[in-house]
Amino acid sequence: MGSVGDAGRHLMRLPERVIVGEELLGRMGEEIRELGDIRRALVVTGQNVWRIFGGSVERSLEGSGIKPTVTFANAATKEEALRIAGARGGFDLIIGLGGGRPIDVAKYAAHVSGAWFISAPTSAAHDGIASPMASLKGSDAPYSEMTSPPRAVIADISAIASSPPNLSRSGFGDLLAKITATRDWKLANLERGEYYGEYAAHLALLSARVVINNRKRIGRMSEDGVRVLVEALISAGVAAGIAGSSRPCSGSEHLISHALDLISPGKGLHGEKVGIATIVAAKLHGLNWMRIRKALEDVGAPTTFHELGISRDQACRAIVMAPSVRPDRYTIIHKLRPDYDQACSLVDELEVA
Repeated sequence: MGSVGDAGRHLMRLPERVIVGEELLGRMGEEIRELGDIRRALVVTGQNVWRIFGGSVERSLEGSGIKPTVTFANAATKEEALRIAGARGGFDLIIGLGGGRPIDVAKYAAHVSGAWFISAPTSAAHDGIASPMASLKGSDAPYSEMTSPPRAVIADISAIASSPPNLSRSGFGDLLAKITATRDWKLANLERGEYYGEYAAHLALLSARVVINNRKRIGRMSEDGVRVLVEALISAGVAAGIAGSSRPCSGSEHLISHALDLISPGKGLHGEKVGIATIVAAKLHGLNWMRIRKALEDVGAPTTFHELGISRDQACRAIVMAPSVRPDRYTIIHKLRPDYDQACSLVDELEVA
């Protein structure tokens, strides 16, 4: 559950500053300087991202009197994050520059070490851009953990719009998940008495509705479409911070995706799997699953597990396994608990195999 105790105490974890605009990476130093007297920064990134954007980031930081040290996130694991946290000495903040891997690794490293964290995404593949959640392998369970939110988010629309289109389509799929995640959260409230934050739920749901309404522009990867996508991902991350948990953003559809990570590791992007699993979760909730499928089609995202290299058998097994991935998070799939034959009938009916 989230941070809601017996006395009703509710801790909201929110970014202090969010900047969205064009050509921001070249002004990163100026933006960070607005936060305080920053002298040394550890930049966690990927080799390809640094090759493309490193020059402008480095010049900007140095031009603002900030000395950058660069380290590459070689894996999205706790071990890697702890390695980076151990090297934190003398740095005022840690910057996650790139996609999901460097951002989650930097976020966890900053949380463990007590450093400030700056999120600087160069793609829009998932909603971890502004959330306090970090998804790393090596955790006790294959799902996100609560850490601390970014001190600032610096989202350069120009850089994100230049990323491979499948990354933005993945982010779109991750946002569609809010439709079923919020239903799962309400179900847990009604049937298990779990805390339910109406504002956080509506904010997450709004993020999904906005990208559905703008799906054609997002599919074209126009800068205005990418801006809508990025702002929706940031909004969803803020919803998780307001809720004090990932509840408004992650439900039965994410559990199916996490099960697929265990059954068929390395197949497809997170948001691609989540988007397809949202079709399944919508059907289980009695929602308009065809609308979910059509939205994915309209942006050019996968609508079948086969497109990700996942077999029908693996998809069926993932649906059966999903409730056991996180027994404490009550969802529609915990309530219905489909067996293997029922799961296969479901994927056949929905044509997602």
